Amino acid sequence: MLKKLRGGFLLIIGYLLSPLCWWNDLFFNLPIAYFFGYVCSWFSPNLLLPCSIIGYWVSNIVGILLMQFGTVDIFQKQPEERNLKKQLLTGMVSSTIYTIAILALIQLKILDAPVLFSFIGKNDSMPF
Repeated sequence: MLKKLRGGFLLIIGYLLSPLCWWNDLFFNLPIAYFFGYVCSWFSPNLLLPCSIIGYWVSNIVGILLMQFGTVDIFQKQPEERNLKKQLLTGMVSSTIYTIAILALIQLKILDAPVLFSFIGKNDSMPF
């Protein structure tokens, strides 16, 4: 029973971090990504945007992996050895495809990019 509760918790947290939840970016992924980029910008102000993208990508991968771990805990009857390498690869590939699709939609002007990083390049100074 404890294993199923842990699996349910991991599944919910993973869903909230994964790209499958359409509203999660505003409340979870973007703040995590921005915080990661902000911490990286302490070393160099030019790292804010690239590290924010990396933080967003990593938060999606973590979400997918947590969903996979939770699903295994809930539905697997007998304990089996997990193939962490395969699960990590699956999470990385699916999250990379999702990120590339979003970037392509922004580049093709189908999606409008948020003005979160609009200050970059204007006067090369941080607003904080």
